[in-house]
Order: sequence, then C-alpha cells, then structure tokens
Amino acid sequence: MRALVTGVAGFVGSHLADALLARGERVVGVDCFTDYYDPVEKRTNLATARTRAGFELVERDLADGSLSEVLDGIDVVFHQAAQPGVRLSWSDGFAAYVHHNVVATQRLLEAVVDARTPRVVYASSSSVYGQQPRYPTRETDLPAPHSPYGVTKLAAEQLCGAYARNFAVGVVSLRYFTVFGPRQRPDMAIHRLCEAAITGSPFRQFGDGLQNREFTYVDDIVAGNLLAADSEVEPGTVANLAGGGEIALRDLIALVEEVSGTAVTVEHQPAQPGDARRNGGAIDRARELFGWEPRVTLREGIERQLAWHRARVTR
Repeated sequence: MRALVTGVAGFVGSHLADALLARGERVVGVDCFTDYYDPVEKRTNLATARTRAGFELVERDLADGSLSEVLDGIDVVFHQAAQPGVRLSWSDGFAAYVHHNVVATQRLLEAVVDARTPRVVYASSSSVYGQQPRYPTRETDLPAPHSPYGVTKLAAEQLCGAYARNFAVGVVSLRYFTVFGPRQRPDMAIHRLCEAAITGSPFRQFGDGLQNREFTYVDDIVAGNLLAADSEVEPGTVANLAGGGEIALRDLIALVEEVSGTAVTVEHQPAQPGDARRNGGAIDRARELFGWEPRVTLREGIERQLAWHRARVTR
C-alpha cells in the first residue's frame, strides 16, 4: 500500500507514519511546518520516519499549488493536517483556521476526485459537539461547536460528506477525543502538566478545574485510523474515537502528581472562551464498524508520556 499522510510532522501524523512504515507500507508525508509551535520540534517528530527507505517528505501547503503529483499512485489518504487549538481561533486568528482546515481540505478532496483515490480517513474532532445536553455524545447528536476551531473542523467534516455523496469518495471521518502521549503538542494540558512535574515550572489551570475531558492515547488513535482505512464502510461514515479516560482537570493534576511522584504548582487563570465544559464519546459505532477498542488506560498513557518528557530533558 502507498499512503499519503498530511500533517505528517505533527503529533498524530508522525505516529501514524511510523506505524505504516513499521508494517512495510510506503508513505508520502506532506507538511507545511506552520509556526503554531516550533517547527524544529515537528522535524524531530520525523526522526524515525526519515531513516526509512519507504518514506518521502513533501513540504507543501495543501491550500496552495498542485496536489496531483503527491496523490499519484496513492491508495489511501490519512488527512491529519489542520490548524489546531481552540483559544487562538478567535478574532484575527480565524483566517488561518479557515485556510488550513477548510480550504486545504476542499482542495485535497478535489485532488482525490481527480486521482480516483479509493479511501480517505479524515481526522475530525470532538470539538464539533461543543456543549451537549447529554453524555456520552453519539454521532447522531446535533453538532454545536463552541469555538471557531470547532466550526472549521465541522465544516471540513461536512465537506467530506458532500464529496462522499456527490462523487462517491470513500471517506471516513474520525472524531478524536483529546489525544495524548509522546510528541503531544506543547499547548495541551497533559504536556504542560508533565513538564511542570519534571521541571518544577507552574501549570496554568484555566477555569475552576471541574471541566471534564475524555483522553485517548495516541497509539489507539493510530490503530483506529488503520482499521478505518482497511474496513469496508459506507462513504461519508463518521465515528467517535474515545479512549474511556474521562476525568476532571483537578483529578488529572492529582493523577500526574501521583504517577510522577512530584507535586505540581498550579497557577490559576480565568476560564477561556471556547473551552467546552465536558467531552465524552460513545464508541459503539467504531466498535461495530472497525472492531476498534481503546487499549491504553489513562494512567498507563501518562506513565509513557512522562517517560518521553524525561528523555527529552536528558537529550
């Protein structure tokens, strides 16, 4: 199989590329190395992939220029590329989210139609749900994004559905629930908590600490992508990937302290616009259609992520 991974230097994209290469697939990776966080860190994410003969890196913005050559001979597209994060998607920041999340996805889907690529797996987000009246959320619940970021992820997901209905593009959209693990983005809570535990720097807590998140380990997200790519499902299918690790922020802080054996200094900050009070997803559909189950518990995943952070300190 020849796979295209967009956003290949990012958190999930780099893990996905490594997994594909490990099972003997050829991978074309595309990334434009935005400055949302340090591009040097993103290039470090590709350290393993770039040692493999089956890997090719193309540095390109999906929203600009031709995509026909990168799709030549591709059997499956894993569309991981996006402008991430809720808090920067307001005000003037919104334009970048439209560019990287909506325009880039539409242009990629057009190129997929032209190339007749049989399968696309799109990385959607639990942010499309926003604040819901009931939990766990199901794919049949009405989306209500709580941030401009969530709006753009839903718009891209809807584009995937439109291309599936009109052009029979074999696209599957996977709604990720708060992914964590080694290489996690530096703005995310568990990354910042692990750094605080190891270095003694303060952890900025936004809000009262009672907000809940469901955490999903990156290896389980990668497994979900691979299963979705290999499964015969209806074009336009949407499925949650949720890891079962739903926990309040204050309890997450206590868990990291327990696992690390170090007290974390908390710096209290006001709640931020766009931060949903809770997320949590039902996974019946992913279980039924793909045979997917999360394997890594929240505690085990934090142990692994802490080990990665410690190794970075000693590099």
